Amino acid sequence: MVTHREETMSEHLSDNAASPQKIGVREFRGNLTAYLRQVRQGSTILVTSHDEVVAELRPPAPSYRPRRQPGALRGRIRMSDDFDQTPADILESMEREL
Repeated sequence: MVTHREETMSEHLSDNAASPQKIGVREFRGNLTAYLRQVRQGSTILVTSHDEVVAELRPPAPSYRPRRQPGALRGRIRMSDDFDQTPADILESMEREL
C-alpha cells in the first residue's frame, strides 16, 4: 500500500533522478521505509542536519563476487574413511590428569 506522502516523494525523486534529494534527519526518520524503498529503486538521498550533509544513501555497488553454484564441487571433495575417528594421541591427552 502506497500512501499519498510516498507518492509525492516518489514523484519528487523521479523528477530529480540525476541530482540527489536532500532531506532533514527528522523527515528521514519519519519516513524511513519510503526513503529506503526509493534508494532500492536507484535514487540517491542526502540526509542533512542543520543544512550539513551527514549521510548519503544510495544503492550498493554491484558485487564482483561470483554467485555460488550449488554442486560445483560435487565429486571433487573426498573424506578419508577415518575422518570421524579421534587419533589415539589426542584421546590419550584428554584422559591424562592435569
